[in-house]
Amino acid sequence: MEVLNHLAGNIVDVLNRRIYSAQMQIENGIIVSITPTNQTYPYYILPGFIDAHVHIESSMLTPTEFARLAVVHGTVATVSDPHEIANVLGIHGVAYMLKNAAKTPFKCYFGAPSCVPATTFETAGAILSPADIAYLFEQYPQIKYLSEVMNFPGVLMNDPEMMQKIAIAKQYGKPIDGHAPGLRGADVKRYIQAGITTDHECFTLPEALDKLQHGMKIIIREGSAAKNFEELHPLISTHTNMVMLCSDDKHPNDLVHGHIDQLINRALQKGHQLMNVLQCACVNPALHYGLEVGLLQTGQPADFVIVENLQHIKPTETYINGIRVAQNGKTKLPYQPEKTPNNFHTPPKQPQDFAIKASGSHIKVIEALEGQLITHALQYDVKTDEQGFALPDVTNDLLKLTVVNRYHNNPPAVAFIKNFGLKRGAIASSVAHDSHNIIACGVSDQDICHAVNLLIEQKGGLAVADSQNNIAQVLPLPIAGIMSPQNGYEVAQLYNHLNEQVKQLGTQLYAPYMTLSFMALLVIPYLKLSDKGLFDGEKFTFTPLFSN
Repeated sequence: MEVLNHLAGNIVDVLNRRIYSAQMQIENGIIVSITPTNQTYPYYILPGFIDAHVHIESSMLTPTEFARLAVVHGTVATVSDPHEIANVLGIHGVAYMLKNAAKTPFKCYFGAPSCVPATTFETAGAILSPADIAYLFEQYPQIKYLSEVMNFPGVLMNDPEMMQKIAIAKQYGKPIDGHAPGLRGADVKRYIQAGITTDHECFTLPEALDKLQHGMKIIIREGSAAKNFEELHPLISTHTNMVMLCSDDKHPNDLVHGHIDQLINRALQKGHQLMNVLQCACVNPALHYGLEVGLLQTGQPADFVIVENLQHIKPTETYINGIRVAQNGKTKLPYQPEKTPNNFHTPPKQPQDFAIKASGSHIKVIEALEGQLITHALQYDVKTDEQGFALPDVTNDLLKLTVVNRYHNNPPAVAFIKNFGLKRGAIASSVAHDSHNIIACGVSDQDICHAVNLLIEQKGGLAVADSQNNIAQVLPLPIAGIMSPQNGYEVAQLYNHLNEQVKQLGTQLYAPYMTLSFMALLVIPYLKLSDKGLFDGEKFTFTPLFSN
């Protein structure tokens, strides 16, 4: 990788809102001088982009591989919450992410996961105590914040352990990230007053404005499943100082094609001013989280991208600490092999394990929504076989959904879901937020069982099974059952192929595996499924599947 000592160009100085031609001198990765010139250059130098909230594990890649793909798009840093791997491997999983990230010049900053497990209504592989949070802050300078406080009911009810974690973050002077979908009014005011500083879960503009008026910063999210940019982008101009941009969860095939640069260009197309957009994409996260990321100022790290056009941002080169890490759409970062720690302890299942006797004439159904993590709660008449077992209704797109405990040999939880659109077969994933048990949906118990067993055999991954056409394919994810140690571009190709197989089963969802992974996320309303049963995210309690 090339190390830069000097560079001249048109500098886009977002902090001082000016563009000027200058010569930069760089020593040991730091900009030591910026000398204005009177020359005209055919390119511009911009601060590097920052993803203000992401779970790197959700890319199914290690931090080093995520970095290799992201730098091509001008991203130089992430604010990453490692709670996905923490839910599987605990504090050792967080240490694994930090150790791997140290192998790349890409600036991966991490949070101390505040909610492991996310709730007490599911089975996770580990627990992080307040003492663990204090240990992480004490031992690792890369840990910059307390990551998303998903247990907002615990904050509102002054849950002692939750409040202790918040107090520890304050003690260490760390920002505290929020996660409060739909929370409004007096409740959100109390949540913010507890010390919560950000939220990335807003799905309506009025909700975001409600939180902003109480001093909370809003992170606009556009990932592979959750897409809130279209609703929230006006904030870029109306509340520029209070807004950041993030992907939250980005699958590798999407990351190949774009990252924060996509949001920047969409914002420019909407008519937002360049300096406002770059403040949200570069400046605000660096300042809010106290990141050691350069903003094109003397004495700061040489982190920047080069572009030829300010109307459409397309990085031609990306530099981190003066090192060229990407050029002309190609990564310069080397592939780093990695070990594969895991936590998978359930035996193969039988089709009858997924049968469920109807105990009422009506059934509650989870309605999945394209582009959203929230679901709706529906009710339908129960369709049964001669023995009284509840059946999927493919004609009405009512499929069977299951969550299988991967840490213990417990009976699967079963429910029903609408909008996946499968006409045959089943899909399964051990990426199932946040506890990462196995989640699957399909048209029959046989296909569901087959897909689940493919994952049990591999100890994690994504699977598709279709007995009608003799299809059985897996993308193995041997790192904690949620990540691959392979080259990121190869993983993206494998994922694309698997995704196409699923589309042939009939689904119209853009990212069916990503959508499926959130059907077990209990802290997002309204109806979800854990390994322990059907869950009402509004009342925050279990709810019966059947009624009369």
